[in-house]
Amino acid sequence: MIISVDPMGPAELDRLREQPGAGLGTLRTDRGNLPLDVLDVRASISGLIVRTELTTEFVNTHDTALEATYVFPLPDRAAVTGMTMTAADRTVVAQLRERAEAREAYDQAIAAGQRASIAEEERPDVFTMRAGNIMPGERVTVRLRLVGPLPYEDGAATFRFPLVVAPRYVPGTPLPDSYAGDGQLPDTDAVPDASRISPPVLLPGFPNPLRLSIGVDIDPAGLQLGDVRSSLHTVLDDEGTLRIAPGERADRDFVLRLAYAPGGESAVAVPDEEGAEGTYQLVVLPPEAATAPRPKDVVLLLDRSGSMGGWKMVAARRAAARVVDTLTGADRFTVLTFDHHVERPAGLDHGLCEASDRNRFRAVEHLARADARGGTELLTPLISGLTMLAGSSGRDRVLVLITDGQVGNEDQILQEIRPLIGTTRVHTVGIDRAVNAGFLGRLAAIGAGRAELVESEDRLDEAMEHIHRRIGAPVVTGLGVTGDGITLLDDSRSPARLPGLYPGVPLVITGRYRGEPAGRLTVTGRTRDDQDFRTGVAVQRRSEPAVTSLWARARVRDLEDAYAAGDHHREQEIVSTSLRFGVLCRFTAYVAVDQRVVNEGGQGKRVTQPVEYPSGWEPPVASPPTHGFGVAGVSPFVAADAGPPLSAPPVPPAGPAPFAPPPSPAPAGPGYRPLRAQGAVHGAPPQRAGAQGGGGGHGSGGHGGGAQGGGVLGVPAGPAPRGFLTPAAARARRTGVSPTADAEMSIAELRDLVAVEAGRLREAATLPVADRRDLLDDLASRLDVLLASVADSAADMLRTLVGLLRGSAPLDEKWATAARVLSEFGSPGTGSAPSSGTGGTQGSDSADGGGSASETGAGSSTSSKKSKPFWKR
Repeated sequence: MIISVDPMGPAELDRLREQPGAGLGTLRTDRGNLPLDVLDVRASISGLIVRTELTTEFVNTHDTALEATYVFPLPDRAAVTGMTMTAADRTVVAQLRERAEAREAYDQAIAAGQRASIAEEERPDVFTMRAGNIMPGERVTVRLRLVGPLPYEDGAATFRFPLVVAPRYVPGTPLPDSYAGDGQLPDTDAVPDASRISPPVLLPGFPNPLRLSIGVDIDPAGLQLGDVRSSLHTVLDDEGTLRIAPGERADRDFVLRLAYAPGGESAVAVPDEEGAEGTYQLVVLPPEAATAPRPKDVVLLLDRSGSMGGWKMVAARRAAARVVDTLTGADRFTVLTFDHHVERPAGLDHGLCEASDRNRFRAVEHLARADARGGTELLTPLISGLTMLAGSSGRDRVLVLITDGQVGNEDQILQEIRPLIGTTRVHTVGIDRAVNAGFLGRLAAIGAGRAELVESEDRLDEAMEHIHRRIGAPVVTGLGVTGDGITLLDDSRSPARLPGLYPGVPLVITGRYRGEPAGRLTVTGRTRDDQDFRTGVAVQRRSEPAVTSLWARARVRDLEDAYAAGDHHREQEIVSTSLRFGVLCRFTAYVAVDQRVVNEGGQGKRVTQPVEYPSGWEPPVASPPTHGFGVAGVSPFVAADAGPPLSAPPVPPAGPAPFAPPPSPAPAGPGYRPLRAQGAVHGAPPQRAGAQGGGGGHGSGGHGGGAQGGGVLGVPAGPAPRGFLTPAAARARRTGVSPTADAEMSIAELRDLVAVEAGRLREAATLPVADRRDLLDDLASRLDVLLASVADSAADMLRTLVGLLRGSAPLDEKWATAARVLSEFGSPGTGSAPSSGTGGTQGSDSADGGGSASETGAGSSTSSKKSKPFWKR
């Protein structure tokens, strides 16, 4: 490629002024070179609710009309309830529409030469904003309004506002068609919207590109406020408003911790403006624990991928060692460290080991040697850990994941592990200054566990103390909520499955009601010593729209998780809930259009705003750009865990990235094989997406795409896990043509899984009442997921069983019926039921049925829909 460079003339040179700090790698002028000029966050905290206004100001420094794109994070539990666009002293209020309709309105406005802006959700904590037809020298301001809860536990509430979208590892085979967004990574079969969550990254040392300001007002609202601490920014008190010091960069989360004295239980009801319904919010406090927790089986997963370099790896090793040190001789455990392959400590390579002094020392010694390298192949260790815990009996099952969570295939991971969690409690520890909090929170919620976010080493000890307290069993399980004098709509409750009461953590339950807001709300359950738990709270009528918005956001999140798990019939309910209550979701978008025509023809320049390199990350590995010139100051480097060069346009690589760092030598494979990765099943050849010729070859996570036979390094190759698509299956998803005839889980595969469930039920027959009740609840949820992909009428007996388990029949009746139905359904054609020690692995291995069947199922579930995937609408 030959580039002709013409020198500037004297008149052009005279217009340029010298810029202090400008140098190699920048193209800074006196008018600036990036569209985003101001990022302002104004938060108002009232008790345990925070209202936030995010202001972004875009300036056009070019000589032609500009369309600016900005990929940015927001708190994952916050509800976006409004948006405005201001330009040329005129403010336009945005409308919330279905995503395809909003995009069409935006595109038509831009083509007609009108100013317009649009805000879309890509992940629970990642959003995209576009503002178009910004005229030369013009400033356009876009404001978002948010409302969110303040998490409260152990005497403190936390306000966290993320400021940067960190690079994420994106697995899978690049798709050949056009990309869904303007990001730097190609869309893949595992992450089909990767180009929408991978903004360009500024070079380390690039001058501060924007004016960042954060202000927080605090009203305790009747609670007793103690110390207020900021862990990552310098905060000044400006006449009662807390502000960050001038000149701070948007390269890490803003975190405030507010010491509140414990509040009491409460129940509030907020009527709708119209109709006879409303929203309730119930806060329940846990009782004091009366008995010691039972022995535990613990699997510890430590992420050692490239993005964990620097202080994060040090903190992660300390956190993992703290978990090991808190185990007792009555517990069993194992440790898995992973990047693009999985390792175990020497001497602890056979399942769960006794937590003796010697074994704990071996584990800590192994953790001390862990360093950051490679890609974040998170699915394999998760499946491995859950498989090992599946054989535990009479013990609490606990999985602790320590990671930054920087992966792009969150939906795929959640879909894969959801049927495998069962009664395992999953705790997540997110270590980063720009952590993927949305994914880690969802993972902990599905596992009824705890999510701790550690943004600095100073915060580590406090967070690990909380995790240690949560590793034990909750003090109350089997929770239920009823109304006396108020009619609750149970199908609207969030969380849909109540997780239990833990020491020091109030449980917040929201939902919808019908009729007059009066009477009492009563919560019942069983304590760990099998005693009745009951508490009632009088309902108080309030006029607080934030309660309704918070419920709507939580409800939409629950529905989106069900959608990610394969229940695509939930889409219309997600859209209708979002539009009715005015909260943004992944299927809707806010769009604002100014009717004035300011740019005849709609032609202009498109610029994607680069984001900061996250604070605390190791410097990226140098690499020349593949071609072309990006925005000045955009990194021409390959991040250690983030895929292809960040300044390069998204061109699908033909194989492993030529500039990626070489893989570390793979150690000998572990003495086990993860679920759904044990070789051919039902005659299917051992094959994964990587075996198709370089799959997963971008970034450092793709090492060994073909050399390892398509498998993850250190793990024997096997059929693709459900959710991973080969190129054939990816084509099926786009074209609707299935590569095989059978796109559903076969009845034989379902019988294998049910045989395992029947074995678990037999083993648990002597457990206490509370444990057996929890087991049946988990069983019903697992069957719901499995039956969603089975159309055979032979499974109707299981559907009837699920209805019984969801009902109010006595526990003994449910247990006896479940044992009989599972045994009858699981016995035909499967031989003897798997033994207790290996049942989980055998049953699930057979259930996958081979790579092609699972891939076809993943493709057909989408191709049967007439509309495009929501990120391409």
